[in-house]
Amino acid sequence: MPSWAPLNAEQLAEQRRGLSKEQLEDRRIVGVNAETVTDVSATDIPGHWGLGQDDSWDLEKFRQGLKIEFQQNKPYDAAFSLIGVDASIANAYRRILMAEIPTLAIEDIFVFDNTSIIQDEVLAHRLGLIPLTGGKKGLDRLSWFKKPPPKDDYAAQALYDQDDLAPSASAPNDHNTVVMTLQTECRWATQREDGRDGKALAAEGETDPAVKYVNSNVYAHQLVFEPQGDQANWFEGDDAIKAMNPDILIAKLRPGQRIDLRCHCIKGIGRDHAKFSPVATASYRLLPHINIISPILGNEAKKFQRCFPRGVIDLVPDDEGSGENKAVVADPMKDTVSRECLRHEEFKGKVKLGRVRDHFIWGVESTGQFESDELFLDSVRLLKAKAEKFKRHLGELEEGR
Repeated sequence: MPSWAPLNAEQLAEQRRGLSKEQLEDRRIVGVNAETVTDVSATDIPGHWGLGQDDSWDLEKFRQGLKIEFQQNKPYDAAFSLIGVDASIANAYRRILMAEIPTLAIEDIFVFDNTSIIQDEVLAHRLGLIPLTGGKKGLDRLSWFKKPPPKDDYAAQALYDQDDLAPSASAPNDHNTVVMTLQTECRWATQREDGRDGKALAAEGETDPAVKYVNSNVYAHQLVFEPQGDQANWFEGDDAIKAMNPDILIAKLRPGQRIDLRCHCIKGIGRDHAKFSPVATASYRLLPHINIISPILGNEAKKFQRCFPRGVIDLVPDDEGSGENKAVVADPMKDTVSRECLRHEEFKGKVKLGRVRDHFIWGVESTGQFESDELFLDSVRLLKAKAEKFKRHLGELEEGR
């Protein structure tokens, strides 16, 4: 029936009564059918269900419905459920996680010597994507480095001149730039220095470069942090700036080839370049919902169980005395919503599939500079700051400023 069509007496009475508890639960479900998806839009909008249903936003109701349940909370890999928020809010957190939380990464590279087969620009790109880590207090103390635009970009120069930043913001110093160096050279292994003669081993047929040569592979742990000024106090001991994964391969060398370069690391955000993103992945999915309408017993229950990933469906004795096992939902979180059960005729009318529209199963994998749960809290703080700024601007508009 069209939304503008007049309602009959029964429909008017139903509107005045409001929704029952079962109806309130049903409208949380996004229907997943064999080939379609239904009820994709939320309907908890004031006035949508008539005057009898109060869907006006209430802080206390929101506080009672909001839940965060952790399934896994490793330092750099967290999985948790965020319950009771709209998809727009959850997606805002995801976008902030990927693009707006600042991290430290290699920005400028000064190559003094590179005789490897890797071109300078490719080597610089590989270095820039290496995740760095260090003392959190020191990282928080670092300020932003405002990189000047190219001299031939006059439009960017005009905008840059209008910035009210301190002059030191565009000059590298110990408060905005971290320096790392890489100096390595490949050579033949010698009996005197390494306890083996690489050339003799090669003549005998040895093919392993790690045996014949020294420094044949250049790894991330060979990047050396050189503290400048106050950085010696900020990043001392285990808090020194270093690669998160020391075994990242940077380049391969052969005798006579060497790399000598200097890196300047600055703070940035993922919106400017992916190397500044603090997360490897930040994603969510809706909680699967499996509603068994009528009992599925015996061999059908076994077949029904095989339609889902292991652990989703369990078989338990039927409590109605049939003597057979029946299928029950054990852990819907493990389901992938493959809809396999909807392909079989014997299950038609016995099961309904869906997803809970306000139950988001999150996975946040940090690149290592900050812990995953801290990153999510930072995204909440940043969204709150954005909302407060927007509210302040609205107030200024009302005042005519």
